[in-house]
Amino acid sequence: MTVPSSSADRAVPDHVSGTALSLLCAVALKKALEEYVLPAFMRATGATVNVLLEPTGLLLQRIEAGTRPGIFVGTTGSLEASAVTDIFDLPSCKPVAKSGIGVAVPPEAHRPDIGSVDGLIGALTTARSVAYSRNGPSGIYFARLIRDLGIADQVNSRSTIVDQGPTAYALIDGRADIAIHQLSELMLVPEAAVIGPLPHPVQHYTEFSATLSRTALNDALASALFGFLSGPLAARAYRASGLQSP
Repeated sequence: MTVPSSSADRAVPDHVSGTALSLLCAVALKKALEEYVLPAFMRATGATVNVLLEPTGLLLQRIEAGTRPGIFVGTTGSLEASAVTDIFDLPSCKPVAKSGIGVAVPPEAHRPDIGSVDGLIGALTTARSVAYSRNGPSGIYFARLIRDLGIADQVNSRSTIVDQGPTAYALIDGRADIAIHQLSELMLVPEAAVIGPLPHPVQHYTEFSATLSRTALNDALASALFGFLSGPLAARAYRASGLQSP
């Protein structure tokens, strides 16, 4: 999908050019950043952005171990709950996107009706194996959801737990026939067939926010990228990659 640009997308200060910036970003934004946002920003500035895309928890571990990014994009509230609050300018924190949880099946597979909670229960309990994340926000929520629905034992007895990376890969290599993950992360595996979001009564959204480090507060490049991440091109890119406005 093409994300058109506009003059507003190219409104980057003239004095920002030819430098580099470090960005640590939650993997849920990977498709939008790699395919649209960062290429457009680097074309506009001539700058280099060194980006690391991982789950928020792993990014925080890196920061606690000494990594110092100019900008951090992770689940909203994660910095406030961490041991690294002194490194970032928390008042600069700005929501940029949110993601709902979706369901995918292998290519050419039967697509169960998940439009209702009963339909979702039927799909999950008749699946050969359901793949979901062990420690990401979608997996943590899904584990609680199946307990609340009373089907945890049935689903977990033959589930495929994915420690890292898109759960939809388990559809392609045959380990599972249903994958649960953030919609934007399911879309990282184009061979998988995303059949829709969880039904509205049991849907759960994860919001992602950008925050400047204290050392980057007066850095023109960091400020420009920070604005770009919440600008009109980025908003269109987020929508094209399965995310929503916060």
